[in-house]
Amino acid sequence: MSMAVAGMLAGMALGFAGFFGGFGAFLLVAALGAIGFVLGRFVDGDLDPGDFFRPRDNRRR
Repeated sequence: MSMAVAGMLAGMALGFAGFFGGFGAFLLVAALGAIGFVLGRFVDGDLDPGDFFRPRDNRRR
């Protein structure tokens, strides 16, 4: 599945949540989707936990 199709499906899910459940449901679906995305990247091995804690530049001061 391409990223465009995955983005379209996520957008449709957020749209349905916002329409039927209101803004609170929209935020809940968006937050759970983001958490699922990050966990999926960890499982695939594309993301390391240290990526969140390392500084952007590699030089030390």
